[in-house]
Amino acid sequence: MKFLVVSDIHGNTAVTEWINSVAEGEDVDCILALGDITDFGPDEVAEKILGPIKRDIYAIPGNCDPLSLPETISNVAIDMHGRTARLNGFHVAGLGGSNPTIFNTPFELDEETIYRMLKPISKEGMILMVHAPPYGINDMIPSGLNVGSKSILRIVKEFHPILVLSGHIHEDYGVKHIEGTTFINPGPAKDGMYALVEVDEGAVSTRLFSVSD
Repeated sequence: MKFLVVSDIHGNTAVTEWINSVAEGEDVDCILALGDITDFGPDEVAEKILGPIKRDIYAIPGNCDPLSLPETISNVAIDMHGRTARLNGFHVAGLGGSNPTIFNTPFELDEETIYRMLKPISKEGMILMVHAPPYGINDMIPSGLNVGSKSILRIVKEFHPILVLSGHIHEDYGVKHIEGTTFINPGPAKDGMYALVEVDEGAVSTRLFSVSD
C-alpha cells in the first residue's frame, strides 16, 4: 500500500494541482489529509480543495477548521474523524482537532475527550491518523516546549500502532522510529510539503518531499 500524506493546507487552493500530479506520478493508492484543510473556514474552501482530487481521500479536520467540517468533507472525501477504515488489510483509526492550545482555535478537544473517542476505535498494530501529535514526538514549537496530546501518547503506548501520522506543528516535521512505531509529520502542505509512505506486510518506509525540490 502506498499513500500520499498531506497536512496543514490552510486554505491554499494551489495544493490541489500538485497533489494530483504527485498522486498520479507516484501511483499512490490513496491520500491521507491530516487536517487544517481550511484556515478558519469556510467549509466550502475544503470542498474546493479536495473535490477535484482524483484519488480517494481519507480526511480529518484540524484545530483551525470549523466544527462542521467533518460533515462537509464527507461530500468530497472519506471522513475519518472518530472513525475507522480498512486499507489493504490494515486497520486505520482517525481523530481530528487538537488538544487545547493558547489560541482557543475552533476545533479543540480536552484530553479526556480525545482518549474517550480514540480508545474504542483503536486496535493493536493500527495506522493512526491524527491532527495533533502525541506528546513529546514531532510536537516541539520554536520556544522549545512540547505541546502534543498526552492522550494520544497514551493510546500509542496502549495499542502500539505501526504508524502514527500527525501534523499541526509546522516546524517539527520529520520521521521518527520509536519502539516499533514510525511517527511522521509531513510538514505543512501550504508550503508544498508532503510525505510518501509505503506499508508492506507491516514494514513502513517513507520519504519527505517539497514540491519546490
